[in-house]
Amino acid sequence: MAVKPSQFVVADMGALVTAEARNMDLVRRTVAKDCDPAEFDQFIHICRAVGLDPLRRQIYAFVFGKDDPSKRRMSVVTAIDGYRAIAERTKCYRPDERAPRIEYSDAAKCSSKNPLGLVRAEVTVYKYSHGAWFPTVGEAYWDEYAPIIEGGEGGFEWVDTGQYYPKDHPTKAGKPKRKKVPIGDVVECLDPSKPNWRKMGRVMIAKCAEAQALRRAWPDDFAGLEVDEEVDRRASIDLTASELAEEGASAKRFELIGGPNCITIDWCDGEPLRREPVGQFGDKVLKLIKEQPDIALIFEDRNRDALKEYWALDKSGALAVKAAYEKLKSETRSQEAAE
Repeated sequence: MAVKPSQFVVADMGALVTAEARNMDLVRRTVAKDCDPAEFDQFIHICRAVGLDPLRRQIYAFVFGKDDPSKRRMSVVTAIDGYRAIAERTKCYRPDERAPRIEYSDAAKCSSKNPLGLVRAEVTVYKYSHGAWFPTVGEAYWDEYAPIIEGGEGGFEWVDTGQYYPKDHPTKAGKPKRKKVPIGDVVECLDPSKPNWRKMGRVMIAKCAEAQALRRAWPDDFAGLEVDEEVDRRASIDLTASELAEEGASAKRFELIGGPNCITIDWCDGEPLRREPVGQFGDKVLKLIKEQPDIALIFEDRNRDALKEYWALDKSGALAVKAAYEKLKSETRSQEAAE
């Protein structure tokens, strides 16, 4: 297959080589930010081989098991439009003129894990060979692809495990490790972090079927590639490609001001603003409340936005700080009333 070079790849010398290096750095910081050097090299090799541009969000990398080396694995994922672009460049591809064929069953209908009662989807693509068009059919079954997990009837809550991430962890240094615990009876349900499977189930399962058909028709061209909807079943991925890119850009900005896991604080001591690690911030505030209660009240007023940011980054720590402030204010009101 003659592929069009990916737009992020620049092969010329001089200034063009510099441009390529900048693009590679941007890719590393955004759509492939979780990759180690070997995984990044593999990802770029695949991008070049299939002619897709990660900076156009046609293709990106997800790393599973990031915190466990024994389970770590990278998956190269494409948008369905990336799949179609690869097929189109073969000059022997024709999409199906019909809508996907969807099979339903009342017996399969379940409000929590299959609200429409979907059973399977079938999609056909056509490949031109030896003077004729040949159909290739792909099918995908709901039970094999839908991201069904075990959850509580009342949802989930996060609880501390009593363990903490090591100080050298790239994003969660010093933070407590937490786990999801079901609330109420355990039931099977669609992963709430994948809302499209509930809102547009037919579209999602049809994409899986179309990807199957394209891989069957051009197995070499699609080797090592999956579409978003196919990886949803295996892992709970919270970020889309665009969100990953935005998070990568944010991470770069944070690197310039002390790291992504820090908060900018005015300690009300006459010194410049400082960046404080999230894992240490709560303990410092609790110490301030205990040892300098008057300053602690001024601190709260000056750092309202920072305290909101802390709540988003470490809810359990923020709850402890909130409780300490409520106790301090109650004691202050009692003293004022006595006077």
